[in-house]
Amino acid sequence: MLKQTAVAASLRSKEAEEANEREEEDGGADRSDAVAQGVAALGLGTYGAHMFRPKNPAYKEVWHTASLYHLVHTAALLGAPITKSPNVFGGLLTAGIVLFSGTCYTVAYLEDRKFSSLAPFGGFAFIAAWASLLF
Repeated sequence: MLKQTAVAASLRSKEAEEANEREEEDGGADRSDAVAQGVAALGLGTYGAHMFRPKNPAYKEVWHTASLYHLVHTAALLGAPITKSPNVFGGLLTAGIVLFSGTCYTVAYLEDRKFSSLAPFGGFAFIAAWASLLF
C-alpha cells in the first residue's frame, strides 16, 4: 500500500513538473489577463457611450479614444501567448493600456488635463509592444 502511494505521488509530481514546463514554454501567459481587460474595456466603453455626460463635450472624445485603444490592444493581448516573447509583448500591451487608456479615462472623468502626463509613456509602451514582434 505504501509503495502504491509513493508511486502515485511520484506520478502527480511528474505531471505537475510537465505542466510547469509547458507553462514556461508559452511564457506563463494565459488568456485570463486578456479576458479581464476585455470585460473592463467593454464596461468602460459602454459607460462612456451611454452614461458619461461631461460638462465639456470634448472629454467625451477623450473617453472614446481611451476605450478604442483599450479594446484594440486587449484584442491583441489575446495573441500574446503565440508570440516569441509573450511576457514582453503582453507586459508592454498591459502597461500601455494602464498608462495610456487609464490616463485618458482619468482625464475625461475628472475633466482635467493636468493628469495627462503618463499618457505618452503608455503610447510608447504600445509602440514598443508592436516593435517587439520584430525580434
